[in-house]
Amino acid sequence: MTTDGAVALRAAVAVEDRLFRALAVVRTVVLAYTLAINAYRNNFDHPVAGWCCVGVMVAGTVGAVVVYAAPERRGPAVLLVDLALAVALLLATPVVKGEWFNATIPGYWITGALLAWAVRYGWRGGTVAAVVLGAVDLLIRADVAQKDWGNVFLLLLGGSMLGFASEQLKEMAAERDAAQRDAAAAAERARLARVVHDGVLQVLALVQRRGAEIGGQAAELGRLAGEQEETLRSLIRSQSSVSTASDGDVADLASALGRLADGTRVEVALPAGAVDLPVHHVDEITAAVSASVDNVRRHVGADARVWVLLEDLGGAVEVSVRDEGPGIAPGRLAEAEAGGRLGVAQSIRGRIEDLGGEARLDTGEHGTEWTFVVPRTGHS
Repeated sequence: MTTDGAVALRAAVAVEDRLFRALAVVRTVVLAYTLAINAYRNNFDHPVAGWCCVGVMVAGTVGAVVVYAAPERRGPAVLLVDLALAVALLLATPVVKGEWFNATIPGYWITGALLAWAVRYGWRGGTVAAVVLGAVDLLIRADVAQKDWGNVFLLLLGGSMLGFASEQLKEMAAERDAAQRDAAAAAERARLARVVHDGVLQVLALVQRRGAEIGGQAAELGRLAGEQEETLRSLIRSQSSVSTASDGDVADLASALGRLADGTRVEVALPAGAVDLPVHHVDEITAAVSASVDNVRRHVGADARVWVLLEDLGGAVEVSVRDEGPGIAPGRLAEAEAGGRLGVAQSIRGRIEDLGGEARLDTGEHGTEWTFVVPRTGHS
């Protein structure tokens, strides 16, 4: 499951928990009212059967309150049993009270099942339950009065509206949780930026100055330190705020990768048309390719040639980054990761895997080739 999907699921469960706790109170109140009405009227043609039906309502209410309290038990089978019990009590009414009854045995008690369907399955579930209960209520009556049509209308209105409200509450909770997560991530990025600025950047600046002063090989070391300082500063600037791109925003991966070509050292082969992906996917794939190209320059040589190939596979995209260097020695990547040097693990593999994709490495005397396969509907 994606990160956003997990957040939305947790938010939906939290909303359902509160609504089902409120529904437990509603069920108890409605049961008390139904018991009082049946005791007051006591108009059963078959009293024993009638009070057995009342007992079923009591047991059903207790069972529903207990079962619905746990999110993992709110499955389709439980919801169907709840609705079937309400339908069975409606069907029992003409048998227990006689054909010309006025009010059904369960009365308003059936709204418990209706509201449970609305909370769990949204407006569609609420509407389906209302249609079933309303149809049964009308079919069992020998004479349908205007008030009966009105009751069915209220069932339909209540089920669909509460279901719609439940869906909106779940979406709002998911959006709130996502916003809180983004705010926390932004705060953490700001904290890390301060740490990097106060420590690493100052050291790199010092190495750059001292290297230039000493000259020789130290000058080359200073130049490299200067490049890394600028890279870190650019990274800090780019991460200083949370991206405002919405989930529906897309960008052209082909254009983004095309900007990496320099005409001599880096060659990029692209499809004829645009390759549209979510903005976050494009940013992360481009960053992984850039990290691969930087590794070639750093470990093979500044003049090493790199070939980047982008293919649109329909349901996924595939990007390969190839060089003709000496390859990576066996065990070198694992040794680097164990030593805390996580360039490949995080900058390359980590980015692709976070998108739900796969990063494959082929290396040897023939050179090194990274292949990134990212589904269009991966993590976000």
